[in-house]
Amino acid sequence: MRTLYLRPGLVPRLPDTCTVLHVTPFLRELIVEAVRIGQLRRRNPLHCALRDLIISQLQSAAPISSFISLPSDHRALLVAQNVMGNLRNCVSFRALCEHAGASPRTIERIFRREVGLSFESWRRQFRLMKAIELLAAGRAVKDVAFEIGYRRPSAFVEVFRRTLGATPRAWASSLQKAD
Repeated sequence: MRTLYLRPGLVPRLPDTCTVLHVTPFLRELIVEAVRIGQLRRRNPLHCALRDLIISQLQSAAPISSFISLPSDHRALLVAQNVMGNLRNCVSFRALCEHAGASPRTIERIFRREVGLSFESWRRQFRLMKAIELLAAGRAVKDVAFEIGYRRPSAFVEVFRRTLGATPRAWASSLQKAD
């Protein structure tokens, strides 16, 4: 994790609220270089060019949703609520659908139409968001894995690393260093 501090007003077209942005490989490398340099000097043409490139890339960066959408259909909502309320006990998708009074195909169609994700992608996103919350609270990786329904911590670590680009331990360590 890297942190940039920008002067107020330097980037006028960024959102006023906290927003997660998609960082392209190019932007990531620009940020790594800026952090390596430290404080960018206004009188250094290279520093100014680097700053301008970062600003340009930040302004065109696409926001990434940092919240979980819920379906409005009462059957799919019941499935989602059952998952959210009972992560540790991984009930099969079929059983969740039967409990909600709908077929798996129906629930899958509703999730794709109303949430924009397959049910499994939605569940994975919810689990990762819950994992981030627990890791930020200082919970151990193994405990988090079991809490969000993984039987093997190694499977959780792999999904986390593939999705967020760092292992849960490295991600949590970067939070502590930022404090």
